[in-house]
Amino acid sequence: MSTPRDRDGFDDEAGRSWQEPAHLGGEPGADEPNIADRRKQPRDEDATGSGDSWQPSGWDLPPADPREEAAADRPGAADPGGAPGGLFGRRPRPAPAPGPADRVFEYEGDVVGAQGWALQHGWTISDGSGPEDAILRELIDSAPVRPTKDHRAASVLRGRGGNLELVAFDIVYASGRYLVPEYAVTAAPMLGAVPRFRLSPARFWKHRTGGLLPIASGNEQFDARWLLLTAEDTPQIRRLAGDSTVQALLLGTDDGDELWSAAGHVAAIRLDGHRPQLIEHHTRLLTAVVGALAAGY
Repeated sequence: MSTPRDRDGFDDEAGRSWQEPAHLGGEPGADEPNIADRRKQPRDEDATGSGDSWQPSGWDLPPADPREEAAADRPGAADPGGAPGGLFGRRPRPAPAPGPADRVFEYEGDVVGAQGWALQHGWTISDGSGPEDAILRELIDSAPVRPTKDHRAASVLRGRGGNLELVAFDIVYASGRYLVPEYAVTAAPMLGAVPRFRLSPARFWKHRTGGLLPIASGNEQFDARWLLLTAEDTPQIRRLAGDSTVQALLLGTDDGDELWSAAGHVAAIRLDGHRPQLIEHHTRLLTAVVGALAAGY
């Protein structure tokens, strides 16, 4: 009895030998089976560098450049096919926790620039731990931000700006072995009683404002962007609210500063570390505010 292994084809009832159809392989009688042709090409030719790469779209490995990989991991980054959120719409991986090298280069404000500017203008420098710096704790605790017991004054600069005696310092917190500046404060002491007030951008969230009254300036454009709060409606506060120089200066800013009074000082604060341009900016604001408050003395 014959079997399929005895020869290349099968005999039908008429005695004819069966062969594989031509469109599935080579010419009838070809020695090599067609399945070998189909299996070798995608792999063998790609391995030798010939032929097109055989892989589906989006199958590439992540970029080797860490910067490109970090950019791809940002929320909302699109995958190569254009779908948001990474490959197949998957939520992107969170950014890795900063390592020791990242903390070394973490932004610490323009300390050298601010101190160099201070020395050029005859100001003094301290680290915030001297007896004369004790008053700065009161300014920090009364600031219109939310400081904690871990925040403290650092890089304290003292000198004269125009007609004012000024103190400029950073509010910092410790991160490992490093101090990170979170806010920049510039303050000017005033003679006599200083009314309690806060002058803040209208867009800022207000907290600890219990017992404070809003005072309108009469300038609709100014009142739409800035809010003056005070514990008592006094002539001093009215002069401050209606002072044209104060209004012009504040309307010319990016609404990023807040001003307040505490511990016999009028102070300005911004979410930033101190730098020469910011000290000069705060000096202009404080000169106008102190001038408006002291006009009736």
